[in-house]
Amino acid sequence: MSGLNEMLEALRRWPARRWLVAALAGAAFLLLVGVGTSVIETPVFTRMMPPTWWAWPALIVTSALAGLLIASYVRAPQAATVRDAGAGYAGGFLTFLAVGCPVCNKLVLLALGSAGAMTWFAPAQPLLLLLAIGLLLWALARRLRFEYACPVPQPSMGSTNV
Repeated sequence: MSGLNEMLEALRRWPARRWLVAALAGAAFLLLVGVGTSVIETPVFTRMMPPTWWAWPALIVTSALAGLLIASYVRAPQAATVRDAGAGYAGGFLTFLAVGCPVCNKLVLLALGSAGAMTWFAPAQPLLLLLAIGLLLWALARRLRFEYACPVPQPSMGSTNV
């Protein structure tokens, strides 16, 4: 439970600049994934199947998490840095796959065909979404948990220990 308290305390200490970045990055993520998957309808892309009932809630949750994660990379005074963006990238990519049209994704069609996309990929999309949320939460928790940890000083090249 102390890990959760540490993360909430780190969020409480965030300056307004970080919250602004979180809001802008979350909105950008929502637009990028929403337009790219045609959850947000535009004349540029059209879906062959309508979005699922859970596409919008999923997109909102993952956008909020992505915005917070991106804002955690904005340098704050006295914040320790943990550089591990792989889980965040994977979570964003899985979000794209989870809310996208199963038969509109060219990679899925190439790998499984249209029948395979509907038979195998479409039922797996909620699992991809849960994995995406889990990865984004894990990456954010990792960043926040150690944000105000006491950094260990690195010895300089010329120092000697006696």
